[in-house]
Amino acid sequence: MATPAITAQNPPSSRLVAPGWHTFMVLLFLFVPSVLGARSQSLSPIGRSHGHVASYSTVLLLEWAIVAFIWFSVRLRGVRLQDLIGGSWPKWTSILRDLGIALAFLIAANIVLEILAGLLKAAPNQAVRGLFPQGRMEIVLYLLLTVTAGICEEIIFRGYLQRQFAAIARSAAAGLIIQGVAFGASHGYQGPKFMFIIAVYGCLFGLLAEWRRSLRPGMMAHFLQDSVLGLVGRHFVK
Repeated sequence: MATPAITAQNPPSSRLVAPGWHTFMVLLFLFVPSVLGARSQSLSPIGRSHGHVASYSTVLLLEWAIVAFIWFSVRLRGVRLQDLIGGSWPKWTSILRDLGIALAFLIAANIVLEILAGLLKAAPNQAVRGLFPQGRMEIVLYLLLTVTAGICEEIIFRGYLQRQFAAIARSAAAGLIIQGVAFGASHGYQGPKFMFIIAVYGCLFGLLAEWRRSLRPGMMAHFLQDSVLGLVGRHFVK
């Protein structure tokens, strides 16, 4: 049984957890780097000239900074990050349950995404192929980055933006779809076709979060997807 993401002390999901200007700033912090990444054809414009270590570090710090910015604002309305994440792990079997859900989600979601990629004839661009780590230092930083993406991006998009957009539009479905579009738009370096695919992926993550009333399975799935892709993909990039 899913554990409710909102505690008794929390405002209902139909209410904003932060002011509108704050959401605008969060989107700005997401979209400006995305536009710069699309123009530079790299994960981070800094990484284009300074290598993977600088690129990974820049994105890692930016995502934690956005989460800190969200935490600072929502706490003023009596909302904790724990309330945005939802769920709980009262015993180790709960962790195994969420891990099993994450794995099942990855299998189902990747089938959908592979079909979609085939229909769109989408192929990874040079920016994506150049993202994979090479060497021990880069591998360590890349894994830290994937942990960060799993935690921070789920909090930003599914924990915060999905709830904000649902409250603004007065529709849970609208909140789910809009955050998915925002998720795709934040990956400008991957090109238009993959941005669309990532938007669909974001909606699937949103469905998972809505169903479980928790970001925990999504965090696990997000981390596993990115880390395995990077560690395997690096062997096919020369």
